[in-house]
Amino acid sequence: MPRPDPTADRLPFDLVVFDLDGTLVDSLQDLCDSANELVTEHGGATLEPLQVARMVGEGATVLVERVIAASGIVIDPAAALARYLEIYDGRLLRNTRPYPGIPEFLRDAAKLVPLGVVTNKPARAAMPVLEGLGLAGFFREIVGGDGPHPKKPNPASLLAMMAAAGGSAARTLLIGDSAIDLRTARNAGTRFCHARYGFGSHQFPDDEIGPADWVVDSAFELPQVLHGAGRCGPAG
Repeated sequence: MPRPDPTADRLPFDLVVFDLDGTLVDSLQDLCDSANELVTEHGGATLEPLQVARMVGEGATVLVERVIAASGIVIDPAAALARYLEIYDGRLLRNTRPYPGIPEFLRDAAKLVPLGVVTNKPARAAMPVLEGLGLAGFFREIVGGDGPHPKKPNPASLLAMMAAAGGSAARTLLIGDSAIDLRTARNAGTRFCHARYGFGSHQFPDDEIGPADWVVDSAFELPQVLHGAGRCGPAG
């Protein structure tokens, strides 16, 4: 990972933390295809990507529970989770790609400030995705949903990352696309940037965005946010 530049003191942040799915990478097709492979194995009705988009964000266990309910299949939830993870492990990078502008932003930002990832995705999937796309090396720390702390919106993983980086809540930025990310930032007391380009935005509570929160419609706007500029407040 590139060493942060000491001039980072000029930035408004000591730590920038990202969600993964829907923020750094567009993984929706692979998530949807994996869910539908599970469903069709058990004779259920397949799901559309938008349906699956509304199920993602709270970890694989909750995703599979929602897939079972929506498709009408009859299967033990624990067995379904194990099978889903097996299927998804085989297609992690079939269609998943970084959002446009993300690799360039991470390359430049990692020279200025420590970066981290806090995701509810299991680390067994998160790490191969980030490594396979050449993004893992930009991050000081990557924490999955199967780590030592409760999943988001519990702020424990974010707070632990802040403590390890020696940062404060006021100088930490969480960037995410979903309501889970917004509530994690609120629970930790950090700043927040809504990545409105992500698929988690389909159910995002825009009325909860405040005047101190940033809103971006593409990753190409993130450099402005890193320097404390850009669009704040409700997207309208």
